[in-house]
Amino acid sequence: MSTAILGLAAPAAGAASPAPPMADAGKTDAGKEAREAARFWTAERMANARPLDEIRSAQSAPGRPAAAAAAARPTGKQYGGTRLVGTFFGSGGPRGTAWHCTGSVIATTSKNIVLTAAHCGLNMTGDFIFVPKFVKGAGPDQQPYGIFHIQHIFTDPRYVPDRGSSTTKKPWSDLDTAFARVSANQHGKKLQDAVGGGLTFTRPSGYKHDVTVVGYPSHAHNSAGRAIKCTVPTKQLPGYRQMSMTCGGYYGGVSGSPWITDYKDGATSGHVIGNLGGYNGGGNDANVDYISYAPAFGADAANLLSWAVANQEPPSDLPPYKGIEAKLPGGAGRWRQARLMASGDYTGDRRSDLIVVRSNGETTLYPGDGKGGFRPEKRLRPANATWTHARAVTGGDFAGGDRSDLLVRWSDGEVTLYPDVSASGLGREVRMAKPGSVWKSAVQISAGRFHGGTRSTDLLVRWVDGELTLYTGVGAGTFGTEKRLLAPNATWKKATLLTSGTFSGSATGDVLVRWADGALDVYAGTSAAGLGARSRLRGPNALWKNDLVMTAGDYTANRAGDDLIVRWSDGETTLYADTGRRALGKESTLVYPGT
Repeated sequence: MSTAILGLAAPAAGAASPAPPMADAGKTDAGKEAREAARFWTAERMANARPLDEIRSAQSAPGRPAAAAAAARPTGKQYGGTRLVGTFFGSGGPRGTAWHCTGSVIATTSKNIVLTAAHCGLNMTGDFIFVPKFVKGAGPDQQPYGIFHIQHIFTDPRYVPDRGSSTTKKPWSDLDTAFARVSANQHGKKLQDAVGGGLTFTRPSGYKHDVTVVGYPSHAHNSAGRAIKCTVPTKQLPGYRQMSMTCGGYYGGVSGSPWITDYKDGATSGHVIGNLGGYNGGGNDANVDYISYAPAFGADAANLLSWAVANQEPPSDLPPYKGIEAKLPGGAGRWRQARLMASGDYTGDRRSDLIVVRSNGETTLYPGDGKGGFRPEKRLRPANATWTHARAVTGGDFAGGDRSDLLVRWSDGEVTLYPDVSASGLGREVRMAKPGSVWKSAVQISAGRFHGGTRSTDLLVRWVDGELTLYTGVGAGTFGTEKRLLAPNATWKKATLLTSGTFSGSATGDVLVRWADGALDVYAGTSAAGLGARSRLRGPNALWKNDLVMTAGDYTANRAGDDLIVRWSDGETTLYADTGRRALGKESTLVYPGT
């Protein structure tokens, strides 16, 4: 999935509590730090600084392809650069003055954040500056946007380099992302104000994208000190939450380079989905210049950015990072076939379990563990022709038993209730509506507690013409009392998906709607009296157009039906734990996106 993180000022909901805000150095005298740095960083010192990350500076490496193959590869083009990307210079390290890695300006509310790689940030042990659109041979006051002193580097504490190295090949190489807070430049301007914009931190959907990677290679292969750019497709680095690209010319110095999906020369904005880094610092074992990796931004990087914006250290008690470890089995390929999902207590432990109907008719139960994970799956139906005709499902407590029931609307208009579903099977059928009935026009169905009771015995239906109907007191063989909430209308024809839960914390059920334009709304306190008060979770956006299936239930420790499960178009499946009426909950990946 792909989402722009906007207005980041605090960690994502449910994240561990960070340390209190740190002192914001230089706040009372904007530009003082940069002016002091400018006295040291003369044009000559910047021009002569050596690259600190020279690991990829070799002209050749073992196993390098033949000349013909090399000629067929794309090669980066040196050019004048972009205001949104720059390089770092530092002093006090093992090599004296150092030209060090690449950084990019990130659009945030604080206007002072630079993206780079964690293995770069860990090496910034002395005084460092960031220079957007660096010009070799120019002094600090002749740089297009000035220089910016690094105040603090934020890295994930779980990113631990291998012994004797600043990089790692372990699973936590996925966390090779860092954010630096910078002071104002020597003219007193904040970073974003000086350059006129910033890149939008964006979580990608899957690993296949067309990106432009902009970086600053080392002097040995870049005597003019110019930026390099290359626009190429990406794929997954197998076994890691990382992207891979093939393009020559990416020697030492390019670590931290942004991977931009909509790059344009001269632009003041764009979307960045990763930074050059990851496995082995961002390259293969041979350290060739034409293979580069980048962590695909996820919840970890989003939380890190939030802490950087808030000027708070990440908490030291984050859960161990284990890499790509799905909480639901089968992989993205199998989960792309998950066509319908329903939540309910099907094991009798008073916690939600997940039923999935796949496009081949296979129907599977995933018992929830109450901690945001799942116990081993139970197949209720193997692949079969009958269940390929299921068009809508929901889990409720219609039959009055100890376990939840499954209500199914079939393609021919028949509606069937399966009371007390269990890991042993679906059990008996109760026909609720005959084939050919009006229920053929029921586009979405969702069970909930819309009458203030303690059980989900009510049914919300969105019809093909936009009409919205509530049935209260549904039982085995009866739809109870019908109440029209909305007459046929054009607006609700655009309600692409809906589910029910307790997002507002009240006894009355709430409805969560995903609209055709990607917007998300919660209607809190929906009842027979009408739709509840609307709260917007997301405005129109491209990401949530890729939400193809969703359901809500009680999957986590707070014992409330406010956990949202989403299956995305690429098969990635996500849990938003403890979602509220105004904010999505903490994100947890249940199935990682495929290649």
